[in-house]
Amino acid sequence: MATILLLSGPNLNLLGEREPAVYGTTTLDELVAIASETAAKRGHDVEHMQSNHEGDLVDAIQGARGRCAAIVFNPGAFSHYAYALTDALATFDGVKVEVHLSNPHAREAWRHHSVISPVVDGIVTGFQAAGYRLAVDAAATLLEERTT
Repeated sequence: MATILLLSGPNLNLLGEREPAVYGTTTLDELVAIASETAAKRGHDVEHMQSNHEGDLVDAIQGARGRCAAIVFNPGAFSHYAYALTDALATFDGVKVEVHLSNPHAREAWRHHSVISPVVDGIVTGFQAAGYRLAVDAAATLLEERTT
């Protein structure tokens, strides 16, 4: 059994009430439950942390080194400019998956570039709540491939 760290960036604590036309009506607690159930089916567990503060997320990534096998991360708006998160993720040797509820490429131009994407194994975007299941499944698959 491996631990997958599920990280949630700024404003994700408001999911379910914040811009439901863009992000859906699923709450963050419900997304964590989806991720946890998906991981459990694959023999893993999920540890979740949400913060509106970049430094807290950097600390969580650094704290996952040597302890967690994978990180599934929705960095929210930090995706587009938080190079400290990029640097922290680059030091994590495990599987890394970036996930977004909406499709940033179908939105405002400033959302089209992610500074996080170059240091992750893959990206799941635009599938709303199902994206969390897909992201955890992808992380579990990569973990299995790396151990065989």
